Amino acid sequence: MGRYLFRLPDVGEGVAEAEIVVWHVKIGDTIKEDQSLVDVMTDKATVDMTSPVDGTVMALHGEIGAMMPVGSVLIELEVEGAGNASAAEAASMVQEAPAPAEKVEAKVMPAPPAENVQPRKASAATGPAFAARPSGDAPMASPATRKRAFELGIPLQFVAGSGPGGRISAEDLDNYIASGGANGLPPASGLVARQGIADAKVIGLRRKIAEKMQEAKRRIPHIAYVEECDVTELETLRADLNAHRAADQPKLTLLPFLMRALVKALPDFPQINARYDDDEGVLHSYEGVHIGIATQTSGGLMVPVVRHAEARDIWDCARELTRVTNAAREGKAKREELSGSTITLTSLGPIGGVVTTPVINHPEVAIIAPNKLIERPVVQGSFVTVRKMMNLSSSFDHRIVDGWDAAQFVQRMKRLLEHPALIFMD
Repeated sequence: MGRYLFRLPDVGEGVAEAEIVVWHVKIGDTIKEDQSLVDVMTDKATVDMTSPVDGTVMALHGEIGAMMPVGSVLIELEVEGAGNASAAEAASMVQEAPAPAEKVEAKVMPAPPAENVQPRKASAATGPAFAARPSGDAPMASPATRKRAFELGIPLQFVAGSGPGGRISAEDLDNYIASGGANGLPPASGLVARQGIADAKVIGLRRKIAEKMQEAKRRIPHIAYVEECDVTELETLRADLNAHRAADQPKLTLLPFLMRALVKALPDFPQINARYDDDEGVLHSYEGVHIGIATQTSGGLMVPVVRHAEARDIWDCARELTRVTNAAREGKAKREELSGSTITLTSLGPIGGVVTTPVINHPEVAIIAPNKLIERPVVQGSFVTVRKMMNLSSSFDHRIVDGWDAAQFVQRMKRLLEHPALIFMD
């Protein structure tokens, strides 16, 4: 029998390390060739690592969430034959490494215990140890007591004070904690103070999202612009197209129309359909329109890409949008389907709010965010009528896009959406 060392392979150009997301095997498992061993995440996608050989798992290296460099040993296998480990490597490897945790558990930490605290108790002779504070009375306490209460998440309004004028002392706070938060609450309220703290390690896709958002806000000076659009005519057209679409044509949402509006507007604003390499000081403006679609998945936010939207009609935009977003939600999106966008659309659909200030998908220079479509009264001439209105929020990289150009671009989008026939005219 020999020892086979499964190393993290080069999973993509420029990738120097990957994060362990989930183990599919444990020590002692007998595995077959091509069986899934571990999922690792690069800066772009999650990759399923499969075994190149049959064997038995002898050791696993790296916990979930650990960053492993390319070439490092992930798994030790016992195999028939000589294996691929030299005698020196086999001797130096840990023979029985503990199995990494299969998942990160959120643990609840109890509130810090109050040391040497003897809670004051009520008795039949003395009555209640504390009197409840009348509603609206501001609690009095020293700065140190207020700081400690804040750190513990305890509202002082519910802590009865035994000092002059109801002043809350450190002992009063200790007694409140020791009694489970009962002192000072109305006896029949049924309310219980919650003191637990849940800790969960931020790993996997959520860590990548956090890093990317932090990088975008740190590097890009954002400028936001919002305009309202009357999409009554667009909604009438959309409903008619959906009612008469062919069997092989997908149902249209608003997003394909926004994609086609971008295709029409961007040629006049080439600096917006662009990616800015701020390390080199070079702006890459693209003729092709590659639209990122911000997509919520079970693991977090991903941005699959509809490539060459300029070469797609409204139906093909809808079809490709559905394909790439479904692939992202199902965890089947390829690396190339999650990179290379030149501008991003992000929409929360019917919960889209009135205004959003979206974070730019670095290194792009713009992001467009349609908000919730609602009916509201609008003055038209001498009349008030009900129209279907939608705000169009946006953010731009102010290093590249001036406020005037940002406003002009959004106004161009507004005109296309309010007069949708323009979207289909050459």
